[in-house]
Amino acid sequence: MFLLLREEIKAVFQRDPAARSVWEIILCYPGFHALLTYRIAHWFYKQRLFLVARVISQLARFFTGIEIHP
Repeated sequence: MFLLLREEIKAVFQRDPAARSVWEIILCYPGFHALLTYRIAHWFYKQRLFLVARVISQLARFFTGIEIHP
């Protein structure tokens, strides 16, 4: 999972010239937050813990305004 997150951070740096640091991306980018919570929710979904996955997805939507189905 950490390798995937590292790749996502690299992708943000490549595509967003305003990104200045890794911490800025981790703390301030709602797209990164949505993707991170999607990956967590998707893991729960694959474990057939559908309610947990849905709650995580809804929390991500509430905080970021972005909804990605697990």
